[in-house]
Amino acid sequence: MTPVLESEEHRSLRTAVAAFAKNHPGTDNRQFWRDAAELGYIGVNLPEAYGGGGGGITELSLVLEEMGAAGNPLLMMIVSPAICGTVIARFGTEAQKREWLPALADGSRLMAFGITEPDAGSNSHRITTTARRDGADWLLTGRKVFVSGVDIADATLVVGRTEDATTGRLKPCLFIVPRDAPGFTRRPIDMELNAAEKQFELVLDDVRLPADALVGDEDAGLLQLFAGLNPERVMTAAFAIGMGRFALARAVEYARERTVWKAPIGAHQAIAHPLAQAHIDLELARLMMQRAAHLYDAGDDMGAGEAANMAKYAAGEACVKAVDQAVHTLGGNGLTREYGIARLIAAARVSRIAPVSREMILNYVSHQTLGLPKSY
Repeated sequence: MTPVLESEEHRSLRTAVAAFAKNHPGTDNRQFWRDAAELGYIGVNLPEAYGGGGGGITELSLVLEEMGAAGNPLLMMIVSPAICGTVIARFGTEAQKREWLPALADGSRLMAFGITEPDAGSNSHRITTTARRDGADWLLTGRKVFVSGVDIADATLVVGRTEDATTGRLKPCLFIVPRDAPGFTRRPIDMELNAAEKQFELVLDDVRLPADALVGDEDAGLLQLFAGLNPERVMTAAFAIGMGRFALARAVEYARERTVWKAPIGAHQAIAHPLAQAHIDLELARLMMQRAAHLYDAGDDMGAGEAANMAKYAAGEACVKAVDQAVHTLGGNGLTREYGIARLIAAARVSRIAPVSREMILNYVSHQTLGLPKSY
């Protein structure tokens, strides 16, 4: 069994991040990012040799959770240091590490991640974005959707597929595509969800990339892909847990103070019990998230895959329930801008469907863990 109780160092980090996030002035996400990076929080998972904190996903997920609990989550932490930084740190060439990791760690550069496609979703076996050799270069062609933060990212780590010379089958590979590469265009997706990070559709029209744009080994693409997807699930869980904690804290504070019929509404079990259940669900989700992070940091990719999926599932469900109960506790006030909970209704729902839906997680657990036959 992997220990999940936090060390004194982790508790100190949690306290420091919570104080920083709670007391940070203003709502400027970019300034918040820069200030967090200056304190070493953004790159806490990246290797010390390249300017990072030398920690792992355990520490990075802790940072994001506390930011979310303070009402200041940073979505790009899931993408830039967790997915892209991890993949480059584990599989990139020495030149790629020197170019990207110090900048990702100090927050001066960001990297987006493009995997989802209109007809394939996140199913890496159905991705149609292809890369073919043209002399020493690669030509990358395809489309991606729901790519976060492309407008503020210096490059995008794109999941494509190359043809296996032996079998002729297509296999996933990862490419670093600079934002100004000819043939690489983006279009914002009109989202009703009001978030600081915008969503984009990408078009890659024979984007010419040098040989060194390929990350890692061409024949190990699937392994490298899941090395990024497992941290993505852990970090999404942290994002959801932090959001749920923020909503729950607002509801608890309100339930203590709001008095009807000479007693605080929190004294009534119809209010108190659902809030207690929300707290329990969030704590259970956090335990699974911690387990997943510990397994990943210990190098157990298979174990981490199962745990990361379960953590993301549990956190998404717990977050939606916590936000819903918070709004219900505040009544009409739960829909006002003053209390800041209504904006979480749609955001909490996203934690159920992105980066992978709860139904696909149930498929994973039923097939991979329980050994049940596939329906597809």
